[in-house]
Amino acid sequence: MIPPSNALIVYSLISGGTSISALFLGGYLPGLLMGACVMLAVAVVAKKKNYPVSEKVTLGEAGKITFRALPSLGLIVVIMGGIIGGVFTATEASAIAVVYSLLLALIYREVSLRDMPNIILGSVMTAAMIMLLIGASMSMAWAMANADIPYAVSDALLALSDNPIIILLIINLILLIVGIFMDMTPALLIFTPIFLPIALELGIDPVHFGIILTFNLCIGICTPPVGSALFVGCSVSGVKIDQVIKPLLPIFGLLIVALLAVTFIPEISLFLPSLLLGY
Repeated sequence: MIPPSNALIVYSLISGGTSISALFLGGYLPGLLMGACVMLAVAVVAKKKNYPVSEKVTLGEAGKITFRALPSLGLIVVIMGGIIGGVFTATEASAIAVVYSLLLALIYREVSLRDMPNIILGSVMTAAMIMLLIGASMSMAWAMANADIPYAVSDALLALSDNPIIILLIINLILLIVGIFMDMTPALLIFTPIFLPIALELGIDPVHFGIILTFNLCIGICTPPVGSALFVGCSVSGVKIDQVIKPLLPIFGLLIVALLAVTFIPEISLFLPSLLLGY
């Protein structure tokens, strides 16, 4: 949700060129809202179960930690400042971010020059996979448009109800279910061409809808039983999925509330784009 977001870039490409700058700015408040919901749920559970806490960090230590983190935090300033200021485009910002991150990695000695061939090879393989997915999705989008599938889905949804609230609730429900079984990028590639025309017909701003779509899929990839992010987290921690389902329920409850707020209060997504870009 919070830039630089690969999901928002993919959505921009699939949606026919929705402003990446507006999408990036639109993702901040929903992303912070999502983080606040998770923090609130975790804090309540930790307080209730009396989990141990670490020692308080002194003001001086906090200052030292913040100072050491400033170069890394500067990446956000460089990317968003450059895009909003018109210094470079979002595409150029991605290249600048790569160079900036590489320099920091070398300075912090996280990588060495001997690691570069493997890093470049991995980057090329990842980029090739994404481009293949995008190419396939474009073909699929053309095929669906040629077969009038988006219009058929739109007519089917509109036949159920002409109430935008009901239709948005149905779309959210479908996306939440899809996110459980499918990774975010393929889901965006497949369902953006289907649901975006419906959203536009309902008068929903494409930036707002992109945030709704991404928010849904962010929840989905953390949802059992097949959420991809959940599998990664469990594999890293060594915890079984069935052990984390119950503790996750309060978090999911708050995230659903946040999703409904983002869905039905467009200003959460559009305030910053309108303020800083005049969108």
